[in-house]
Amino acid sequence: MRFHFIGVGGSGMSAVARLVAARGVTVTGTDKKRSAYFSALEAAGVDVRVGHDPDLVVGADVVVISTAVRESNPELERARSLGIDVWHRSEALAWALAGKRLVSVAGSHGKTTTSALVAHVLHTCGVDASYAVGARVYGVEGAVAGGYGGSAMEAVVEADESDGSFMRYDTAIAIVLNVESDHLDFYGSFEAVERAFVDFASKAPVVIACADDAGSARVADAAEAAGSRVIRYAASSLRTPAKLADVQVDVDSVTWGDVSVPLMVPIPGAHQRLNAAAAWAAVVELGVEPGRAAAAIASFAGTGRRFELRGEVDGVRVIDDYAHHPTEVAAVLAAARSAGAGRLVVLFQPALFTRTQALGAEFGRALSIDDAALILAPVHGDREDPIPGVSSQLIADAVTLGFGTTLELADDLADAASRAAAAARPGDTIMTIGSGTVTEAAGWIVSALEARRG
Repeated sequence: MRFHFIGVGGSGMSAVARLVAARGVTVTGTDKKRSAYFSALEAAGVDVRVGHDPDLVVGADVVVISTAVRESNPELERARSLGIDVWHRSEALAWALAGKRLVSVAGSHGKTTTSALVAHVLHTCGVDASYAVGARVYGVEGAVAGGYGGSAMEAVVEADESDGSFMRYDTAIAIVLNVESDHLDFYGSFEAVERAFVDFASKAPVVIACADDAGSARVADAAEAAGSRVIRYAASSLRTPAKLADVQVDVDSVTWGDVSVPLMVPIPGAHQRLNAAAAWAAVVELGVEPGRAAAAIASFAGTGRRFELRGEVDGVRVIDDYAHHPTEVAAVLAAARSAGAGRLVVLFQPALFTRTQALGAEFGRALSIDDAALILAPVHGDREDPIPGVSSQLIADAVTLGFGTTLELADDLADAASRAAAAARPGDTIMTIGSGTVTEAAGWIVSALEARRG
């Protein structure tokens, strides 16, 4: 068999391509440009090529696409004209992991870090689990693009809710981190988003859900009513008598019933302690000794684009983060403050016109902080066409400038990077934030700081 991937250079698609290849079938793929994930597949011997060529799909048994691939793509058009099976990447991933005991990590935020944590802990504890994570996973063998085909029966996937595809997985343990309003271009309403999470969780025999998140708590109650066994986790400091949780995470420990073990989470932010508690509960549910599982979390080295240090020049740190929802942006800025980041220079690139239109005011509130230089890049449309009247100005209009804070709108991403580098002084932390091409700006900024020094 041969599977051909259109857009294989993306983080999620490359991970699926690796897992399909691990099943022993031939994998080919194309993308419009090179990426670190593309190059890693190339180095691993996978036939990947830059540029879309309709002739490359001829002879393929399955063509794999993501939601970002448009119907006008020439390879997709040829595949449909030839009657070749076209699968969404989630279908290919479900095929690759058929028969595995699957942990599916879902939520509006935190999926990548939590699924990577589960994979890391399992591998550290000797379980050769398969995994598909939408980022590089540091510290786990074989992880370059976030995909690994292991020999064990256990597997972990980052379950994407954006297009409803997380329903395709045969999930043994469902983790529901949080449920918030997003992807309204697909769902239409928050109520529809929550119903999708309920359907996803109710299919799983075991559900691990955050009791501190209102949406997740409602999903947990619905799944329990449908017959799933629910394990609730929460931060002890927020717990109330009406919201007792099975798993409680404190400043230095995690407790489940009579078992309490030390817990050190090496990545900053209160939200990351909750993510670690979810990962720990899942691994313990899979049979790993609780103390050993918690100890493994302490050695977690993080994932690509999640509070990732990209460089430090003359006392200026450059951190890159994938946050692309107001809650995520607020959380990563709070984490930076808690980590002693000093004055912040924040380069934020909104992702998708529909999200900017729906959540522009919320983004503005998340960016309303003290002692910062805020730089807004233009909206990264990705798969979307522009919407008249929707731009980064919507966010700028909603920002309340805090004490010592300035705000600039950049002409393009290169201009934003130049402004960020120019604004930084020793002791500052520059943060490039967003899910689009803003990660490229982090490298440009490091180079600009080095050139300024020279």
